[in-house]
Amino acid sequence: MKNKALNLRRSERRLNKLRLYSAQKDKTMTQVIEDFIDSLKLENGDSALRAAPLTSTPRPVKPTV
Repeated sequence: MKNKALNLRRSERRLNKLRLYSAQKDKTMTQVIEDFIDSLKLENGDSALRAAPLTSTPRPVKPTV
């Protein structure tokens, strides 16, 4: 799987909240966002997508605060 970049505009408050949540769950921010995306339910999704494996990017956990 080829990795793609995603740039997000967010407030500093939300960024800090994501950093704190990631540290508390011992996950990277990428893993938290990927887990959220994987949890989204699609009403009229492609049946091939429903059977696709859910993956998470393994990365060492050392969040920069």
